[in-house]
Amino acid sequence: MTGPFTRADLDEVAALVVSSWRLGVDRDWTAPAGTLSWSCAKTADHTVDAVFAVAIFLASRKQDGYPDWGWGEFSMGADPRPDDLVEALATVTRMLSAVIAAAEPGARAVIWRRPRVVARPAEDFAARGALELILHGHDVCAGLGVEFEPPASLSRRLRDHTRDWPHWTTPGWSAPRATGDPWSDLLMGAGRRRIG
Repeated sequence: MTGPFTRADLDEVAALVVSSWRLGVDRDWTAPAGTLSWSCAKTADHTVDAVFAVAIFLASRKQDGYPDWGWGEFSMGADPRPDDLVEALATVTRMLSAVIAAAEPGARAVIWRRPRVVARPAEDFAARGALELILHGHDVCAGLGVEFEPPASLSRRLRDHTRDWPHWTTPGWSAPRATGDPWSDLLMGAGRRRIG
């Protein structure tokens, strides 16, 4: 393992996704997002909501479940403009980063609830948000025909930090293998394939 995935790594993933999506703002956001059935716009909207939700989970400090409000409800509407989706993603990723930075030592909150409720320290929320960002960032870029290739060192830290997380038991997913190509390991673990 190369060290834990950090808030600085989250910021780097966010900058990569935002800059990549900006390259495609004039393309067709109604196209399917990679291999997903959702459009690029719907996938981007979901990504904004998912990152916002991770920030809410940590900010709540709840230990027994997700908050009863504020997650799964943030949407840009039925026909969002690509520019607005990119700006919203940049905004919610800054919010998540700020919530992690502001967390007091020892702060914990529920990070997932399946197969059971688990509270984790603030540092783990960087990797939780980054999984949403990096995978859906890839999906949208695949649909738009925009190159998306995270640095190997960043992908390796994210893969290694999350390999034992229950997210990888989602149908069609499997725990990422540890090969010399950590970005492909993450994609294959999440049932996706590399662009290009």
